[in-house]
Amino acid sequence: MASIKKLKKDINNSIGSFIEDVYLWELNNPKSDIKKSEALIDESIELFDQLISEVKSGDKKNAKFHYKNLKEKLNLELNKIILKLNKLK
Repeated sequence: MASIKKLKKDINNSIGSFIEDVYLWELNNPKSDIKKSEALIDESIELFDQLISEVKSGDKKNAKFHYKNLKEKLNLELNKIILKLNKLK
């Protein structure tokens, strides 16, 4: 069960770190459209909710495979959102 706890922590820390990056971006770009950055925060929170619910409803028979896929999904989806943040002006 320690791996489930670690996965939940990784999800929380990764998305929390991204949200901090968005807030820093907003502080450094006060004249920019904040609605776009807020949409990225909302998208990251939706990703968090989705991943946590998938952790809770995990496949008990193939747990290792399931959690590995969730970790990969976290990295892939978060990288997509980070690219959107980098494109903001």
